[in-house]
Amino acid sequence: MRLSRLPALAAFAVLAGCGSSSSPSTPSPSPSDNPNKMTISAAGVLTPNQITVSPGSRVLFINNHSHTHQVTSDPHPEHTDCPEINQVGLLASGQSRETGNLNTVRTCGLHDHDDPDNAALKGHIIIR
Repeated sequence: MRLSRLPALAAFAVLAGCGSSSSPSTPSPSPSDNPNKMTISAAGVLTPNQITVSPGSRVLFINNHSHTHQVTSDPHPEHTDCPEINQVGLLASGQSRETGNLNTVRTCGLHDHDDPDNAALKGHIIIR
């Protein structure tokens, strides 16, 4: 490359980096804006324990209990029915996290992996 071309290439690189996008970026909605919510109450009860969502939706889990909870798909201990639920995982007190996109029309059972027989922490997500 000839040295006489370097200043022109450097100027082009600077100008190319300063351009603005013609399409505005749309921010993703924050998980707290998600209308599909299931909350573990201060008393340790999942409310609501059943929710119906459209395909492609996510469900936000909120832990308002003083204990940690590990939200997982049925059946216990395999957690294979709806693996998108397993993305919620371990929630410390005060934490919240969404499932993955629930794309397949079906009913998903869920439970707390660390307390799988506790009926107050069992629930269903109906995707239709």
